[in-house]
Amino acid sequence: MKYTLPFTINSGHGEQITFREIVPGENGDKVLLEGRCTPGRGPVMHVHYMQDEGFRVVQGKLGYEMPGKPPQYANEGQSVEFRRNTPHRFWNAGENELVIDGWVQPANSILFFLTTLYEASSKSKTGRPAPFESAYLLVRYKKEYDIYGVPAFVKKVIMPITYSLGVLLGKYKKFRDAPAPLS
Repeated sequence: MKYTLPFTINSGHGEQITFREIVPGENGDKVLLEGRCTPGRGPVMHVHYMQDEGFRVVQGKLGYEMPGKPPQYANEGQSVEFRRNTPHRFWNAGENELVIDGWVQPANSILFFLTTLYEASSKSKTGRPAPFESAYLLVRYKKEYDIYGVPAFVKKVIMPITYSLGVLLGKYKKFRDAPAPLS
């Protein structure tokens, strides 16, 4: 799938990302982005198996944590980096809008993955993406990304069944130009 940058996605639940540009790098293409979150909002605990990710706080206060560690905070001008295979979550820990400059490297499928995730979340009243889209992303790209807190039974049984049903029902025709998962 091709994206014309800059390109903005909105979760519909207080999170927005603008993918600004993609720059070539020694370790693969790097996606430069701007993120915005309303107070208390941010992604759930997740992991990028094949990417590093970093942020610099432009405005507000960023809270972040990794499993088994206490929450930490970054204020304006401070930076945070998450290396691949490091489960993490972050959120707006302040009272005003959080604005961050960030990057993800290598780019891999991040634009497609997050665009699909945010579109599915924006259609939901709960903020969670619809089951078929969740199953598509978490089954197809399981070697690249994972969401923590989803029970093992759901990941190993329910998601693959939902994914297979989605294939049978033609739910994923709209993703025929999706990037191939990395192996």
